[in-house]
Amino acid sequence: MKILVIGGGGREHALVWKIAQSPLVEKIYCAPGNPGIASLAECVNIAVDDLDELLRFSLEKGIGLTVVGPELPLTLGIVDRFQEAGLWIFGADRLAAQIEGSKSFSKDLMAKYGVPTAAYGTFTEYEPAVEFIRRNGAPIVVKADGLAAGKGVVVARTEEEAIAAVGSCLKEGAFGEAGSTVVIEEFLEGEEASFLAFTDGERVLPLASAQDHKPVFDGDQGPNTGGMGAYSPAPVVTSALHDRIVDEVMRPTIEGMAKEGRPFKGILYAGLMIKGEEIKVLEFNARFGDPEAQPLLMRMKSDLVPVLVACARGNLSGVTLEWHEKAAVCVVMASGGYPGSFQKGYAISGLDKAAEMEDVVVFHAGTAEKDGWIVNNGGRVLGVTAIGETVGAAIERVYRGVDAISWEGAHFRTDIGRKAMNR
Repeated sequence: MKILVIGGGGREHALVWKIAQSPLVEKIYCAPGNPGIASLAECVNIAVDDLDELLRFSLEKGIGLTVVGPELPLTLGIVDRFQEAGLWIFGADRLAAQIEGSKSFSKDLMAKYGVPTAAYGTFTEYEPAVEFIRRNGAPIVVKADGLAAGKGVVVARTEEEAIAAVGSCLKEGAFGEAGSTVVIEEFLEGEEASFLAFTDGERVLPLASAQDHKPVFDGDQGPNTGGMGAYSPAPVVTSALHDRIVDEVMRPTIEGMAKEGRPFKGILYAGLMIKGEEIKVLEFNARFGDPEAQPLLMRMKSDLVPVLVACARGNLSGVTLEWHEKAAVCVVMASGGYPGSFQKGYAISGLDKAAEMEDVVVFHAGTAEKDGWIVNNGGRVLGVTAIGETVGAAIERVYRGVDAISWEGAHFRTDIGRKAMNR
């Protein structure tokens, strides 16, 4: 089978790495890919939002399955286009992808079908949003309604900070159309976890638990990012909580989407806040998490390809997943200044040294090739990922990998996985 993976980040590198291990695969293409992916797949220079060209390429090459990595092509309707052309594709169609593409849609869906989430209000005008903030006080959370590359969420510690975030969206247009509506939510305390499940629109096949680290600095300080690291399993998700998340969050959401005429096929990712026995959904995503995909796919024992095909064909019946008992940890190495402005084009050294380490894989995210060197070409540059007998062993191993790699201005968190150790 020929497979096309769409995307060029760390998540897509991890997907290609895992897909390449399947005996069912004859050849892998990746659009647009990156220098790390190029060692496993043929990279083709097609942008993720160029649906016409992606479709033309797939038909020309006889692609047996397309796997969509990022959210943008899903919300643009790539799945609908490919299905209309008779091609198998893994991912949510345009209507189903609204669960990520619009936070107000997602919140209204949860309210309607009894999925536990934070109290909220939705606003398109500045004054009523400010009144809501004044009435509810701080801390409070302000979210741009649409896609903002993981940066459209402000956890405001003061009312002034929240009002400034609303002004940035509704008055200054900081996120364009994505910020023309804002969702304002109560602030939830607890520990965050990521819960992902494959679904064929009816059945739910959960993955192992994981935990992401959004803020840029150690101790969960600083602005939110697309994710600075992740680990799996997440001890906060006990086996009892795991079952409850499936029954109280994932199933009602999949059933609700079907009732709304938006059957969801692909991978549904719930960002959760867990406090004691209380579970609340922070957000839904319609694709693999990045960086959660990296440790999850390293821990997955099963062949990924049959699962992707079963979801695409709408029948997960009889499909199961096996996991390595080991733990995996991913540390994101970012460009200096990220998530703000940063310089590109610095040569990265130490990649070969890290690649030689046992049970360490360096997934490329924002890299490019220049004058024979791999250089930084994005905010999140690398996802160094390691597997170990315990979370502690994986942490020790992953940071040995991180310490081998350097470029000017590179920064990373030094506490990824510490919450798991504290448990």
